[in-house]
Amino acid sequence: MFPGELKCHRCDECDGFGCPDMLPGLGGVMDGHNFQANYQAWKDLADKASDAVNEIPLKPQLIRCGPVTGAVENIGFENEKDFYVPYLENAFNAGFGLCIGDGCPDEKLKYGIEAVKKITEENGKTPVDAAFFLKPYPQEKLFERLEWIKPYARYAGVDIDSYNILTMRNLVNLERKTAVQLEELRQFAKVPFVVKGVFTEQDIELVKQLRPDVVYISNHGGRVETRQGSTGDFLAEHAAELKKYCNEIWVDGGLRTKKDLQAALFYGADQVIMARPLIRATFDDSYNELLKAYF
Repeated sequence: MFPGELKCHRCDECDGFGCPDMLPGLGGVMDGHNFQANYQAWKDLADKASDAVNEIPLKPQLIRCGPVTGAVENIGFENEKDFYVPYLENAFNAGFGLCIGDGCPDEKLKYGIEAVKKITEENGKTPVDAAFFLKPYPQEKLFERLEWIKPYARYAGVDIDSYNILTMRNLVNLERKTAVQLEELRQFAKVPFVVKGVFTEQDIELVKQLRPDVVYISNHGGRVETRQGSTGDFLAEHAAELKKYCNEIWVDGGLRTKKDLQAALFYGADQVIMARPLIRATFDDSYNELLKAYF
């Protein structure tokens, strides 16, 4: 375990009922409703097609660690920098793809970049499957951040749902991005472009206009103010339509068990992303035990 105290109750089931509105921390907003809905939806969807879901092969390369920052205020580390290398190295060593988040102050993104650089150098400079997600800052600031990540990014994306984090929006002037603005960023990035936080009808219209390389369905793990609902149900309802406008669909939110991951793949996801279980396993140094539940 790392110095500090994990801001998580280590419930037997990480279903959102033990930490409603626990922010800072690993809980969710709106009395934890979307956190709880995310968790339950995968169970319900798996039950609807149980035999077919069980047949879906689960491989490490179909999984990614979630883009996470705020190690001190939300996780409980004593020092922000201490989180990034172990969190990303554990995922890389498990064969997972990496997602790197953005935050305020800028050091949070820079720590993620440094961790990916370290992993790359330690593995013979083999390119790392790293996807970077930037907050929807004003364009000039995003172009600067894209320059920072260019040497290490296999994918670049904008975390559009973080606009709904009211405190951060007011602090750092986040914007609701248009398709034109996102296309400018995609052209500048010159790597596959991801729109993260697709969860509403308005987001679907944005996807239709932009036609990104990857659509990432997310409600921020139930941590942002948005409509009520689950990412699992959104995937099941809209995957076929969204696939007309992108190459891949990624999804996160409430994925805990092997069958949850299989259900996400069965209902149309190409990649599944987890955060809370991997955060806890990193903090508690129990990653190998976690992996036994999946493979």
